[in-house]
Amino acid sequence: MKSRGIPALWLLVLMLATVYIVTVERLRPQPRQSVSVEIQVALPLFVQVLMALGDRNLAADFATIRALVVVTEKMRAEEYQVLGRVQMDASWLNPAHEDNYYIAAHILPWAGEFDAAQTVLARATHARFFDYQPAFLYAFNLMHFKGDHAGAAEWLRAAALKMPEDDENRLIMQNLAARWMDKVQDIDMAIGVVEAMAKQSKRKDFRAYLERRVERLRALKSLRAVAAVFRERHGRGPEKLEELVGPGLLPALPKDPIGFGFDLDPKGQIILRTSPPKS
Repeated sequence: MKSRGIPALWLLVLMLATVYIVTVERLRPQPRQSVSVEIQVALPLFVQVLMALGDRNLAADFATIRALVVVTEKMRAEEYQVLGRVQMDASWLNPAHEDNYYIAAHILPWAGEFDAAQTVLARATHARFFDYQPAFLYAFNLMHFKGDHAGAAEWLRAAALKMPEDDENRLIMQNLAARWMDKVQDIDMAIGVVEAMAKQSKRKDFRAYLERRVERLRALKSLRAVAAVFRERHGRGPEKLEELVGPGLLPALPKDPIGFGFDLDPKGQIILRTSPPKS
């Protein structure tokens, strides 16, 4: 019986292998379905927790794994909406989940799911008090997708505060935040923010640098005020800054303490230069 069973077993294995090979060869030319089928529906939160046996962190892991394995190259807009919902759910279940916020930041806003990405990043910022990256990414999104210089600078300052005081990257972020304030339309607010940054700075050299930026903003405010007077007089804005020098206007153009100077944009608005003028 034993000797007869061995050939029968090998025959069964051979038959199964043959079936497998034939099946694979037939399936090879068939179009493959995108993994995006994994992201066609967002389950209610209570169902997700129930499936994870009541463990919120495990439920967040399951949701994040769904976001990790999905193929995004050919996803439709409605599938990106589901992906955003899944990742927001994961951030509600476990706001400190690192993989979840990282994936959300690098996929969702570029696919039109800006609000979902920002929700995930905001929750991660509050939960991960030791991690500067969620706030940094939130700031980048505000700047890149919305052009919100004031909001971006505020979040970038929050990111910088999560870094050690002796870390040079902290100063780099604070400097970038101060520079973003140059483009804020509300100059008084920009002056107030940079002034506050200067007062809070513990490094004398950086404080002095920020104070020069405050002087620069005050000079810009003065130039725009004079430009408004010029416009009332002549019915047009200045075509060059030198037109603002004269009786009842300015005795001379203000100096830029940073050294870049001032300029007019295509709409005639006086702006701060971001680099030295070409010689």
